[in-house]
Amino acid sequence: MSDSISLQLAHFCAGTRYDDLPAEVVARAKRHILDTFGATLAGAAAFEPRQVLQMLGAEPSAGTSPVWGTTRSLGARDAAFANGVAAHALELDDTGGCDHSGAVVLPAAIAALTVPAGRARPRPVSGRDLITAVVLGYDIGRRVLEACGGYSAHNGKGWHSTATCGTFGAAAAASHLLGLDAADTAAAFGHAASFSSGLWAFIHDASQTKRLHAGRAAEGGLTAALLAAQGVSGPTQVFDDVWGGFFNAFASASKQPEALLAEAGSVWKLMRCSIKPHASCRSNHSTIDAVLHLMAANPGLAQQVGRIDVRLSAFVHDMCGGRDLASLSSAQMSMPYAIAIAWVFGDAGLARYLAPARKDARLSAAMSLVRLHVDPEMAALDEPVVSVTPQRGASVSHHVPIALGAPANPLSDAALRAKFSELAAIALPAEQADALADRVLHLDELDDARALLPLLAGQSERHELIR
Repeated sequence: MSDSISLQLAHFCAGTRYDDLPAEVVARAKRHILDTFGATLAGAAAFEPRQVLQMLGAEPSAGTSPVWGTTRSLGARDAAFANGVAAHALELDDTGGCDHSGAVVLPAAIAALTVPAGRARPRPVSGRDLITAVVLGYDIGRRVLEACGGYSAHNGKGWHSTATCGTFGAAAAASHLLGLDAADTAAAFGHAASFSSGLWAFIHDASQTKRLHAGRAAEGGLTAALLAAQGVSGPTQVFDDVWGGFFNAFASASKQPEALLAEAGSVWKLMRCSIKPHASCRSNHSTIDAVLHLMAANPGLAQQVGRIDVRLSAFVHDMCGGRDLASLSSAQMSMPYAIAIAWVFGDAGLARYLAPARKDARLSAAMSLVRLHVDPEMAALDEPVVSVTPQRGASVSHHVPIALGAPANPLSDAALRAKFSELAAIALPAEQADALADRVLHLDELDDARALLPLLAGQSERHELIR
């Protein structure tokens, strides 16, 4: 009998080594690790992560795995959950993988470093091994999403792929770091399939559940790998065409299971991921870029706006068409608000989404001039077209087909480092943040990746609550 799809994928995951990774993939991985650390360190000061720690009853030394940006440590699974929530808490984590791969994969991977050696790989684990695990986590999570038919097909059904597909990415990264062989890695995938969950229901009332999804996926993937490491068997046919299989349950109408293994080892899914320059849902980014371009290219336009029209797909409209500013999360999902802050302030950084900015009367006035128009001819993920009509004169339009931060339009190294430094400053002194950044950017030179852990401890508890 030929191997199941799951076991074939597990052989790829267990058998991949650092030397199999192209240099450009390694370089990109270090950028995404740095970006995720920055987003998480700042996110530790947000409401949801703080409440998670309260719920967990975390003592300062309740385990060996650090809660990044705090003085606390937890058991590995709880730390993966807490850090995953913090990573996604401010909508500044990367996108384009499972969707938010960094917020799922890195918390699981770092937590796996703190698990005592058992029947799995002995310690220490090198920086190169950590890079390999992270790359595999991004790769597997994205492959599962593509095998579901892609982002719009899977998420369009109401699933949140960060949670449903991200669990597999976390399981892959943790399995690799724990040194699991192919059989045990397949068992971890089997467990992860049953742990997978996450719905877009939060979009209707701006509930905070979305922030929890990355944490639950990180925790679920790590738990799946830890159980497999203990010899607990998991179903190996979860990706096959069987009753109870993942794709038959989660993507029966759109499944493309062949995508799981297509070009594995030659096309690395990390290379399609984006780093966010703006503190909003990724589907708002090109619109923000277009507004900033129009205001810069047309002097005086900002003072003469009569109307802003946006032509967009039904999918993006349903996701980002809301105008609820009651919470940070609802504002970050709102395209009208994103347009307003880009117009009024000239940027869409984190400060523009916080409570004081959301109460600015100029923004409500600006939002009243924004009109969204669904174009049935546009594909789900087509980028919107923005038109600004001044009070006098002809309208001007702009379309940004590739948003800033995408692989084809990347943030510069300087901009990435500046973003990290600004976010890390919420939890760490500048000297410590610089040391962490330098260690990450030279991660392939570390003999023991646990050298990162002391640099992740911080004082975000002293920062005012971000909400």
